[in-house]
Amino acid sequence: MPSSNPVFGRGLQNTGPGHGQQSTPWGGAPQYGAPQYGAPQYGYGTQDPYAAQSPYAPPTTRYMTMDDVVQKTGLSFLVTVLSAAVTWALLPQELAFGLALPAVLVALVLGLVISFKQIANPVATLSYGALYGIALGAISEAFNAIYPGIVMQALVGTFGVFAGMLVVYKTGAIRVTPKLTRWIVGAMFGVLALVLVNLVAGFFIPGGLGLRDGGTLSIIFSLVVIGVAAFSLLLDFDMADEAIRRGAPAKFAWYIAFGLLITVVWLYLEILRLLSYFQND
Repeated sequence: MPSSNPVFGRGLQNTGPGHGQQSTPWGGAPQYGAPQYGAPQYGYGTQDPYAAQSPYAPPTTRYMTMDDVVQKTGLSFLVTVLSAAVTWALLPQELAFGLALPAVLVALVLGLVISFKQIANPVATLSYGALYGIALGAISEAFNAIYPGIVMQALVGTFGVFAGMLVVYKTGAIRVTPKLTRWIVGAMFGVLALVLVNLVAGFFIPGGLGLRDGGTLSIIFSLVVIGVAAFSLLLDFDMADEAIRRGAPAKFAWYIAFGLLITVVWLYLEILRLLSYFQND
């Protein structure tokens, strides 16, 4: 089955059952007719029935299930939240801000390595979550100090969008097709390009292009970004389903958890920013 998610173009096609084995004509387990090297050979009618592996023996690789995705994703979010809570509650604000930038930079490099090499590893994913948790704790503390209660509002909004998109995906109200995937990926690159252009323009023009100055254009832009992040969740959900259908190994759930973590953190920060615009009015 061709995948509608671009991430399967490189790595997941090599993670399915039977990869690296000789498959049967119907794509199942390997053929077992070949002689077993090192085992005694018997004449016709006297072959040792225990010398060859039974075609009904359970596979040595455990394939990924939805429970794996839920557990790994939940653990990744738990580590991120705990890291943010410790940064907010236990570290002085000056120290928290001092650690935030290095944590973001290290997390950015680690995230790029995980993405391009498709590393499905608990240490990599949980380390990424812990590093971003430090930054989230410092950022959330700063926003909440200026706008009391805004962090709780942003958390509720993020959970609401996540739950809503999950319902939309599970009910099939919006189907993830190759065309939709191209639109979402294109929108993501477009948002990134606008953010970078606005940042560069800010060095020459006060407020840059006006995408982050709190005005009407900023509100519209934030709504667009939230929409793109929300639709990106559909790609993450589709990735999980596609990996399960293809028989990916259980450890691939860590890579899916990493993708969901990136999207949800992005969604939370953008909702937090949008709420701050309304507080300024």
